[in-house]
Amino acid sequence: MADFLEEVLYSTVKYGSSWQDEYNVNVVETSGGSEYRSLIHPFPKRTFTLDFELATADMWGNILDLYHRAHGTYAGFRAWCHDEDSSNGPLGTPTAFDQPMGPVSEGVYQLRKYYGLAGTAGATGYPYRTIKKPQIGTTLIGIGATAIRSADWSVSTTTGQVTFAADQTFTITGITKASQAVITATGHTLVTGQSVQISGVAGMTQINGQRALITATATNQITVAIDSTAYSTYASGGVVHTRPQTGEAVTAGFRFHFPVRFKTVLPIGQDYPLHRVVDGVEFVELLNP
Repeated sequence: MADFLEEVLYSTVKYGSSWQDEYNVNVVETSGGSEYRSLIHPFPKRTFTLDFELATADMWGNILDLYHRAHGTYAGFRAWCHDEDSSNGPLGTPTAFDQPMGPVSEGVYQLRKYYGLAGTAGATGYPYRTIKKPQIGTTLIGIGATAIRSADWSVSTTTGQVTFAADQTFTITGITKASQAVITATGHTLVTGQSVQISGVAGMTQINGQRALITATATNQITVAIDSTAYSTYASGGVVHTRPQTGEAVTAGFRFHFPVRFKTVLPIGQDYPLHRVVDGVEFVELLNP
């Protein structure tokens, strides 16, 4: 694997710069004119064609130094796309419920951004971009309809993988019927603000599969934001979990950079003294930086 520089390309991009997404599709045409198409993978790959105008004093720090640190087309680096950097549409403010994450292993998920959701997907499903370079401090996480506090997960800003804290599981021995249900869980170590999922309850079966924030705690008891007033009476059993459970939607919001590398040489032009024009520089997205 080639080198990757965890730095963001910074410079003044001129109007007229562009980008394009393409998919890796293999097309075979028969002698009769029929096409046989196969999708190599479902991931869009972006190519940027950028033009820069720089004062000579800025050129070295902004473009030329990066080109040399990257050894030209060898190493990757981050690029900020001026018209797409968010999980919430192109530029919207991220929320914890913007995009489904992909499971990696127990308690570990990968950030993704899906495309084409305004219509119905074909047999190959919706395409998505695997987000491996989220911007620091922008990630939000949700499970179902509940936003999860940052103390219960961590995100790698170099791989885009989210890891949930170890699952805290406690046995339920009672649940009240109230506007905010009080759950008895002897010996629990849960705290206000954590999120729990409830399962395996007999009697008050309506509460099974629900997840909610803990609004208060006491010795052997937690209060959760679930209105159980009209539910059946609790009979027995049940457990609470903090980590995502099977069937729960695990989502994320974030801002992100594109991992790219130089695709071309760096042509430096001189329009007038002390200024340089760098036109037609291509950067290609790295799907696996």
